[in-house]
Amino acid sequence: MKTKVTFILFIIIASFSWANEWETYEVVSRLLLIEKPGAPIIQGDSVIFTADSSLRRVGIAFAHENFSNIYWFRQLLIYQDPLERINLPVQKNPDPYKDSGIQFHLYKIPGNLRELEYRIVVNGLWITDPANSQTRRDPVSGLNLSVLALPARPADYNPLNGLPEGLRFSFRGPPGETVTVAGNFNGWDPFMYELKESPAGIYSLMIPLPPGTYQYVFFHRGRRHLDPHNSRRIYSRDGNAASEIVIP
Repeated sequence: MKTKVTFILFIIIASFSWANEWETYEVVSRLLLIEKPGAPIIQGDSVIFTADSSLRRVGIAFAHENFSNIYWFRQLLIYQDPLERINLPVQKNPDPYKDSGIQFHLYKIPGNLRELEYRIVVNGLWITDPANSQTRRDPVSGLNLSVLALPARPADYNPLNGLPEGLRFSFRGPPGETVTVAGNFNGWDPFMYELKESPAGIYSLMIPLPPGTYQYVFFHRGRRHLDPHNSRRIYSRDGNAASEIVIP
C-alpha cells in the first residue's frame, strides 16, 4: 500500500509542480478518495473538476475570465500493484501504471467570487457540465452556463482592531501544522504560545496583555514571519524585523 501511494504521489506532484507543497498533498489525499467522475468538489480554496478519462480532450473556461482561458484536464494514472498483474498477458516491458478512469482539473478560486459560472468543452464541443445540474442562461450571449455556489470564506482576524482583554494573533497557513507566536511579552520564546487551528488553515490565539507597546513575530516551519495584517515594523540592531502594535 505504501508503494502504491508513493507512486501516485509522484505522478500528481509532476502535474502540480506549480503548487505549494501542502496544496499538493491535500489535493492528492482528496483525489485518492474519488472513485469515479462526478460533480465538482470544493477542496479548501480550490475546486476539483473531473471527467471520464475515455473522453479524448476535456477543458473548462470561466465567465469571470470572459472564457478567454481554456484549462485542459489531466489524466490521473495510478500504480498497478505487481500482484494485480499476475493474470495479465506477459509483456516484455509492462507498463506499471493503469488508467484510473478519471481526468481532472484543479482550479484555484479567486478570493472575491461567491460562485463560479463556467462551460465545459468536450472533443471540441462546448456544453454545460453534465455532472452539475445547476445552470443559468447568460442574458447577453444566450448561452447556458453551469453554476457552482461557493461557500463563504473565513475572513482573517485583524489584530489592529484591538480587543479590551488583549491581542488575538492570527496566521494563515497550511492545515495541520504548528504555528507559534513570540515577542517582547514572553522573552521571544518561540515555543511558549502555540496558535490553535480553526477552521482549517487559520491559526489564532488570544493572549491577555496590559496596555503597552509590543513587538512580535510568528514561527512556522522554523522560520520567522511578520504579521501580514500589521504594516507597522521595527528592526533590531542585528537586522531582524518584527511586527509592532500598541495597546492603549
